[in-house]
Amino acid sequence: MILPSDFFCRDTLAVARELLGCVLVSRVGGEETRGVIVETEAYRGPLDPAAHSYRGRTQRVRVLYDGKGFAYIYLIYGMYWCLNLSCGHIDEPDCVLLRALEPVGGLDVMKKRRGTDKTANLCSGPGKLCAALGVTKELYGVKVFDPRSPLFVEEGVVPEKVEAGPRIGIDYAGDAKNWPWRFTVFGSPYLSKKL
Repeated sequence: MILPSDFFCRDTLAVARELLGCVLVSRVGGEETRGVIVETEAYRGPLDPAAHSYRGRTQRVRVLYDGKGFAYIYLIYGMYWCLNLSCGHIDEPDCVLLRALEPVGGLDVMKKRRGTDKTANLCSGPGKLCAALGVTKELYGVKVFDPRSPLFVEEGVVPEKVEAGPRIGIDYAGDAKNWPWRFTVFGSPYLSKKL
């Protein structure tokens, strides 16, 4: 069952934690790929110096103001796509970055897209998971609660244990770099980095 739009219209930290165990499904280029979400990071708009929307509305972050449960996709280092899902309360330009997945469907497609046979390495980072699932800027703004979308999130199995710790790669964000807004499935071998 696909997560409903109101799943995303809640506290961003709760959404980031409760996305763990859910299944991200991509139907791009006639190929279906699936992965269980095992690592996320929360970004809290104008409250969070690490958030892209910290300084307000720009063309880059416009989708974060459009609604909840939309794909916010951007390029880092000029070569890697990153997938975020808009969430939070109305008028809060918050999002959750999907950092890692456990590949569970379409592994041959993922391996071809990523150029590796190592299953644990297919989706162990935000750029890797986008490459494996064929996620690019073409999917910016799609509704991940819509079954007709090329990208959507299904309900999954709630993990037995979740860990929280600091987010990765945000040393510029002052004290916010230490906030425990990165959530992981305890013991998963598919994480981008262990806590």
